Amino acid sequence: MTQIKKIGIVLKPRVVHDLMTMLPNLYEWLKRRKVEVCLYDSEAERVSKIFKSNKPKIHFLSKAELLKESDLIITLGGDGTLIGVCRHKSSKSTPIFGINMGNLGFITEFSRQDFYDDLELVLKGKYHLNKVPLFKAEIFEGNKKIKEAIFINDAVVSKNGISRMFSITLETDSETIYNLAGDGLIVSSPIGSTAYSLAAGGPIVHPQVRAITLTPICPHALTHRPLLLPDNQAIWIKVPKDESELSLTLDGQENITISKNQKVKIIKSSKSQISLITNPNREYFGTLKEKFKHGRR
Repeated sequence: MTQIKKIGIVLKPRVVHDLMTMLPNLYEWLKRRKVEVCLYDSEAERVSKIFKSNKPKIHFLSKAELLKESDLIITLGGDGTLIGVCRHKSSKSTPIFGINMGNLGFITEFSRQDFYDDLELVLKGKYHLNKVPLFKAEIFEGNKKIKEAIFINDAVVSKNGISRMFSITLETDSETIYNLAGDGLIVSSPIGSTAYSLAAGGPIVHPQVRAITLTPICPHALTHRPLLLPDNQAIWIKVPKDESELSLTLDGQENITISKNQKVKIIKSSKSQISLITNPNREYFGTLKEKFKHGRR
């Protein structure tokens, strides 16, 4: 494993108060271990508010530089902060240590109260990685691909503008799945199955299951139930000619307008994976019970 000499810290957006103690303490802890600390250059003003009169020796880099040059990335925030890092193309091979400062924190593995012992082990090279696959959403006009984006949790097709029922056709490479009429569709990965898809009635899918879930949002037909498909199966979402513009939202962080006669191809990326450092004291079903009261009476 690469010796960790430079650490990039990514902060939850627009938060100052919750970081007033957390960030200075973490900085001093890393400084004592002779680790170079980097933050996004856009954070300079916020960091000055957090540290007040103290002037830490923090290197401010562009997002691309920080994610590319860091030996380790620490996120201080919730799942959304971590996902925002994962979605950037420069972060694919860099291990990510997620510290939960949000309310749920399902994929941020470490608690803000007791992460230092685990981080000490990480600096010594004693850690395990969870390799999380990325999924691609490719937009086609005819046979020409006009745009491509990635997601980790989910891709959501919904109405653009006024909310009302609409129709789409779902297909694999070889056959039609069904024609869906409803308020939308959620295509989720296993780690995304505990997010929007779960709220819409989708199943909880264990992260080691190689599947992708299709969860209709308020389907017009009661027979349109959630489906699990193998994650090496391409899924096509086609917009009918008589349908107006639809919206494709990726991980709740990127929005793409889909015009009529366009189609979306969802497929697992064959090359890219995210490296998340796992918490050795955390178990999957224990986390389900803690976060969702799963299985309790």
